[in-house]
Amino acid sequence: MPGNSLRIADDGELLVRGGVVFSGYWRNEQATTEAFTDGWFKTGDLGAVDEDGFLTITGRKKEIIVTAGGKNVAPAVLEDQLRAHPLISQAVVVGDAKPFIGALITIDPEAFEGWKQRNSKTAGASVGDLATDPDLIAEIDAAVKQANLAVSHAESIRKFRILPVDFTEDTGELTPTMKVKRKVVAEKFASDIEAIYNKE
Repeated sequence: MPGNSLRIADDGELLVRGGVVFSGYWRNEQATTEAFTDGWFKTGDLGAVDEDGFLTITGRKKEIIVTAGGKNVAPAVLEDQLRAHPLISQAVVVGDAKPFIGALITIDPEAFEGWKQRNSKTAGASVGDLATDPDLIAEIDAAVKQANLAVSHAESIRKFRILPVDFTEDTGELTPTMKVKRKVVAEKFASDIEAIYNKE
């Protein structure tokens, strides 16, 4: 946009300034100071600009996961890749203060019915019944490997858990706009997250 500028900060955050950017919060100097750095508005979005000058938003800064080794990982890249697989409904990348990146994965109920038929599984079997089924694990593992191609080795998912239920707004894991409530998921599925990191 003419008259406006953007840049990517060292931590990957998108910074903007120009005529369309507000100059600060009304009567709240502290909030203004926190929102700006050297005249640039800190959007809270993570982004990258390619060699042609196109901006890609890659996630939200507040969602950054910092592993025990200090690696910053934007979960949205992996989660979007995983959700593109027809059998996967939701994916939540985990690994804050952990030695590696893991993921909690839910299965799309409608796609699961077709998958069971194609793989000669018992018609009445639930996701929970088949969460450790080698065929289901292999299918999800292939999706994880594909998603990992979009990130560096240090950002790759090493282990995952298939959850027995999908996330819904009614059960509290999703907002009305179908965004995952990370804190709720982390609390409700804490034992599944810990199982990812338990030594076998």
